[in-house]
Amino acid sequence: MVVAGCTRCIKYMLFFFNFVFWLAGGVILGVALWLRHDSKTSNLLILQFEGHQAPGTFYISVYILIAVGAVMMFVGFLGCYGAIQESQCLLGTFFFFLIMLFACEVAAGIWGFMNRDTISKELINFYDSAYIKAVDVTGTTSKEAAIKVLNVFHTTLECCGKGDDGPLFKQVTGTLCPTLTAEDFLVSQSCHVKLIDLFSEKLYLIGLAALAVACIMIFEMIFTMVLCCGIRNSPPY
Repeated sequence: MVVAGCTRCIKYMLFFFNFVFWLAGGVILGVALWLRHDSKTSNLLILQFEGHQAPGTFYISVYILIAVGAVMMFVGFLGCYGAIQESQCLLGTFFFFLIMLFACEVAAGIWGFMNRDTISKELINFYDSAYIKAVDVTGTTSKEAAIKVLNVFHTTLECCGKGDDGPLFKQVTGTLCPTLTAEDFLVSQSCHVKLIDLFSEKLYLIGLAALAVACIMIFEMIFTMVLCCGIRNSPPY
């Protein structure tokens, strides 16, 4: 009776955690879709200059997050059903998926940590390549395209220049930053700083979501193993 009572208690606790896991999957999927279609990042990452697309490394982490959210919802439903049915087969399958998800999350976390500065650096280099062409006094054929690219950066990020701009840039400031007034230039940050802040904030959000999911997974793996052992040791009805 005691074993059966403990098993029933663990079953409902596992069902609760699986339901939270399912909800977390839906939240992560929603956050990932928001990150994918956020106007600031989308406006910058769809840019093209001299036949080169703006670096899309950021989207790799977003697509991983979308996949994780979708799989979490499926696995959460599987865990809820397995817990209610007290099925060792379903719980074993659920535990296998949890292990795979946890391993993928650890791998994605390592990749994200190693490439945490790559996203902003790539876009800064893309911005600088257009910046050089835009301030070129020789009037190259790509100057107009470069000005259009910089205008998108400046409008989206509400910035102007790199922060260490020379006299050539100041001569064309009115063309490249038409929406900024003289007072704005006193407080306006460089686009380099704005790019770093933009993607640092979004990667921080992704990191928090991954940490929350990892904590839930650890608890679920523990409860799943305990419930499987309880089902195996419980007397037949």
